[in-house]
Amino acid sequence: MRFFSIVLFIFTICIAGCAQTSERLIIASTTSIEASGLYEVLNPPFEKRFACQIYVIAVGTGKALEIASNGDADLVFVHNREAEEKFIKEGYGVNRREVMCNDFVIIGPPDDPAGIKGMKDAKKALKKIADRKCSFVSRGDASGTYMREINLWKKAKVVPKGKWYLEVGQNMAATINIADQKRAYTLSDRATYLTLSSKVNLEILCEGDPELFNPYSVIAVNPAKFPNVNYLMAMSYIGWVTSQKGQKIIAEFGKDKFGQSLFVPLAIPKKLIR
Repeated sequence: MRFFSIVLFIFTICIAGCAQTSERLIIASTTSIEASGLYEVLNPPFEKRFACQIYVIAVGTGKALEIASNGDADLVFVHNREAEEKFIKEGYGVNRREVMCNDFVIIGPPDDPAGIKGMKDAKKALKKIADRKCSFVSRGDASGTYMREINLWKKAKVVPKGKWYLEVGQNMAATINIADQKRAYTLSDRATYLTLSSKVNLEILCEGDPELFNPYSVIAVNPAKFPNVNYLMAMSYIGWVTSQKGQKIIAEFGKDKFGQSLFVPLAIPKKLIR
């Protein structure tokens, strides 16, 4: 309850202050949120209410946390729990809140040369891809997606290497396009895949494994470490995306186009979103 009281207090201050002064908020973000288009519907109501211009730096989660660790962002919106906890433990971030989730999926060509279609065990699916040396395209960066992929390979007791395994060092959208060109498999978050699904000839072949759960969190950059960050606006944004209205926007996003929400709200109980 204390957290919500603080957020309400900050909201009150910002409403009074921002009505006269235009402010800015810099968000270091994972690429999947921007690529999905969620920011285009989630941010404008906040900007209007708080007379605040939001700037999103969309990179992999690792890079986003690095940018924030240098004091070059006010807030991070990312999806790698282990890296997030390290970021906070080292004093760079405060007030982490889970906002939403979706899941990772293994996608690949419709003819499915590895024979993984319908599998729900991601580790076994990856092992079949490796055993048959079917082409697999990896992001090969510091993103949350790549970190999850590497973790899955370790659990599958596979060291991915050889001509069949290609690390491209690209964002998720580019990685999917390369996989499409090469008729290869890759690991993707569901939102980015669905956003691009009409433009590529790749299908979801493995899904439903609890290991593929993909939560997203917001963290304010610590003002005690970086006095120049816009901490009040960062906390206001955290309050917004975890509020009933913000969570409703997230819950509805994607339904009109894809018949399903691209993200599932986590901040408040589903029955309260209306």
